Amino acid sequence: MKNLTNSLIGGIAGAIALNILHQTVKQFVHEAPRVDLIGEEGIARGMERAGFKPLTGDALFSVTLVTDLISNSAYYMMIGMGKKKYLLYHGAAHGLCAGIGALTLTRPMGLSDAPVARTNATRLMTVAWYTFGGIIAGWTTKALRK
Repeated sequence: MKNLTNSLIGGIAGAIALNILHQTVKQFVHEAPRVDLIGEEGIARGMERAGFKPLTGDALFSVTLVTDLISNSAYYMMIGMGKKKYLLYHGAAHGLCAGIGALTLTRPMGLSDAPVARTNATRLMTVAWYTFGGIIAGWTTKALRK
């Protein structure tokens, strides 16, 4: 149970770090990835398909942010299922896979990939930031296991 709790806390830490990085850098760097726009598009389309009027503006952004934190926390939580001595490697690998997934899975899901793939710098930042989140999750989980 203790490892599960540590893994959850590590996953939350990675997700928060990732989102702080995304939200901060987009204010200053034009080429920064805008994963939030992909999330907003997905949530709005899902609501329409379910027969609801889609959210807009701050309400849509808030729901997207909460959904992103929950899903990334759950994903990064899996890093903690590994052995303690490999947690940073698992974090980097999970983050790398998440970043590549953000680049390659948007179009097959019917979403625009422009917010994460418009330039090579945007692509690189997308992968690097998810990797950063994974490393933070692994490092936090490892620190909690001491």
